Order: sequence, then C-alpha cells, then structure tokens
Amino acid sequence: MSLTIGGGPLSSRPRDTVNYRIDGPAHRLLFEPFPRRVRAVFGGATVLDTTSGMLLHESNLLPQLYLPRDDVHDDLLTRTEHRTHCPFKGDASYWSVAVNGQTADNALWSYLDPLPEAGWLCDHVAPYWDSMDAWFDEDEEIGGHLRDPYHRVDVRSTSRHVRVMAGDDVIAESRRAVVLSETGLPNRFYLPTDDVRGEALELSATHTACPYKGTASYHSLRTTSRLIADAASYYPEPLDGARAIRGYLCFAAEGVKTWVDDVACP
Repeated sequence: MSLTIGGGPLSSRPRDTVNYRIDGPAHRLLFEPFPRRVRAVFGGATVLDTTSGMLLHESNLLPQLYLPRDDVHDDLLTRTEHRTHCPFKGDASYWSVAVNGQTADNALWSYLDPLPEAGWLCDHVAPYWDSMDAWFDEDEEIGGHLRDPYHRVDVRSTSRHVRVMAGDDVIAESRRAVVLSETGLPNRFYLPTDDVRGEALELSATHTACPYKGTASYHSLRTTSRLIADAASYYPEPLDGARAIRGYLCFAAEGVKTWVDDVACP
C-alpha cells in the first residue's frame, strides 16, 4: 500500500517532494519474493502451498500474490474460456477450482505469454483472495489479504482533546484516546468505552477483517433523529502491533464527525 497507493513511489502520481525521478512508465510493476510459506484451503482441501510466493506491487493496486504453477494442485483445477487483458501485463487465462462438490469459478489466473516487460510472470499463477475458504501465513490463519511488507500500523497514547459529534449531539469526549497511524490512511482516534455514551450504542452484526489490525466488530449509533449503522468499530482481539486499541472505539462513518483539538478529522 505504501509503495503503490496515494503518493507512493510506484503510484501513478508519486509525490513531488523528492530529489529523484523514476525513469520508466507511469504505471509501474515491482515483482519481489514474499518471505514466508502461504497456503490456501477450499472445500476442505489444500489448493496451493508455496514457500516461493511472489508479491506483485502494481501502481494504484494492493499487492497481489503470485506463486509457481508447480505449487498449485493441478488435479483440482479446470481451465475455463474466460479471458481478460491487461495493457501492462498481457492476456490472462483462468482456472476454476472444484473440490468435494464445491466450485470456485475463475478463481486463479495466469499470464501464459506475458508482455516482454512483465516476462517474469510466466509460469506463475495468481489467486483471487476471496475465492478460497481460508488462507494461512505459515500456520496462522489470516483474513483480508497478505500483509504488505511496506505497510505498517503504529498506535500511540494521546492527551489531545478528542470529541465525537453526531449532528449537534456529543457522542464521546476524551483526553485519554489512542491514535492509530496506518500507512496511506488518515489517523484514526480510538476512545475508551468509558468516555463514550454507551446508551446510544447498539451492537451490530457486522464484522470485517484487516490483515494489520484483526477482525473488527461494530456498534450502530442511535441519535435523537436516526440510527447510524456501524458508526463505531472495535477490535476485541487485535493483532500484534495494534494491541493497544483493545477496549477502544473508533467512530468513522457517514453521520459522525471526530474533532481533535477543535479541528475536524478527515
């Protein structure tokens, strides 16, 4: 994310505040090894298992896992008629995965004859992350996608005045929040639950997965005039590097606004 999104050096519009220029196309590709074993399971069977995975960093996109074709179980794959074209990589062919009566259509693709400038993609296969039932980084099951080695999360305590508003209503106010800085994203302020009007919150059934923070749960917010769905997120069991946000709530939804020292957060 840090290399390819926003103002990163591999994005289409890198920052101007540099003392160098990249001699190359506006759309950039970087292919480099992923350092750990990766496995994917579908229908109770291991579809791929590799210690030779590669990450493709591509302008304006999240990193994509590619692995040698020999590290995919060919007996579970069926080639399809589906094709796509990328002006930077070439024509992609697709395979479906079928296991124990379950099918993931067009779950993997490969550039069998890539463009010369992306020739190293030859003999590699890329999977759609959400086509598999489970993913493992070494022996730890992960959600979202593989961690980008250039992406990081930092959490720091802050005594700044943090206030959360829903219209004219003050929903939360604190001077003991923590600020989470995540590569390529605005700062997010997490407040202790004791500093939040708990009677305004209603437990939501929504859950989302982040490879850097963990699995998030949500509260909806009932104001005097309406219900704001999934207004506050929290991580019951955050991952390493984000453990300091455990027990804290972050408000980031349409209809709520966070102010820090009387300045509105983006």
